[in-house]
Amino acid sequence: MGLRRFFAVFTARNLEFVRDRSALSWNIVLPVLIVFGFAFAFSTGGQTLFKVGLFEQHKQAPGVERFLQLKHIQFIPVNSIESAVTKVERHQLDMLLDSASGSYWINDQSANGYLLEQLLKGGETQFTRQTVSGEAIRYVDWLIPGVLGMNIMFSSLFGVGYVIVRYRKNGVLKRLKATPLTALEFLSAQVMSRLWLIVTVTSLVYAGTNLLVGFRMYGSYLSLLLVLVIGTFSMICLSLIIAARLSNEETANGLLNMISWPMMMLSGVWFSLEGSPEIIQQSAQIFPLTHMIEAARAIMIDGAGLVDIFPHLLIMLAMSIVFMTIGARSFRWE
Repeated sequence: MGLRRFFAVFTARNLEFVRDRSALSWNIVLPVLIVFGFAFAFSTGGQTLFKVGLFEQHKQAPGVERFLQLKHIQFIPVNSIESAVTKVERHQLDMLLDSASGSYWINDQSANGYLLEQLLKGGETQFTRQTVSGEAIRYVDWLIPGVLGMNIMFSSLFGVGYVIVRYRKNGVLKRLKATPLTALEFLSAQVMSRLWLIVTVTSLVYAGTNLLVGFRMYGSYLSLLLVLVIGTFSMICLSLIIAARLSNEETANGLLNMISWPMMMLSGVWFSLEGSPEIIQQSAQIFPLTHMIEAARAIMIDGAGLVDIFPHLLIMLAMSIVFMTIGARSFRWE
């Protein structure tokens, strides 16, 4: 690869983005407005539903049936007592119930947990009570990875995919074809230019809003940065599939929206998929945005380490390789 040619295209694309004041401002202002808007709107907390984690749901102690038939309670199956107890500590679950043994966990600072305990005591079985303590995870703490992930998605798809299609339509790629620049050099420069810009802008937005809102952070900032880099790289590589051959901006815009909107709705940007149908949860796993958001939330809210999020990182890297290969092999200058 010719490094001089690579850096020439890399620098040109950086300058083009920085000089586009409206695009630069939008990438910074939009996520900030969303974060502060939700921080204000949900500052009082107050969930409309009780959430009860249910362990060993197929085995039931006597008296549990009545409690499980109560309305307005969302019962969420859990596979691990330890991870579910952490969610009770963070007020993400109002109660954890081991329906086989009759043991339950509540947060002694949770009003919802207290009410659920009174309902549970109305049965015929003597349940074993265990309490935990911990501060509530605010909606804005849960939301910030989704908002930044959504912004990364749009910046990646439209900032690379749409721009390359515009280059092709305007004849820019046709002129570049006559130079010694190779397709690999051109695509690599586009990817790296957008990658460092998105990572920088996202880091600044997070740091700036964190100073005023004070997000919960139980994990490592370096791990979070790694998720940001790999997730952004995966999203940019996805955009290359759209940018590879299209020369019509309207068609590209439609395809990019067709990709981005399902991701935004099913990747857990605005709401958790816990308790949703299994087919929905499985379908969400095909999107790189899902793995980026889940890994970021695991680090920030659950204090997960690199070993815990390694499956997400591996999946995003595998997706990046597939997307990049398809985009590079099908790329055309005209």
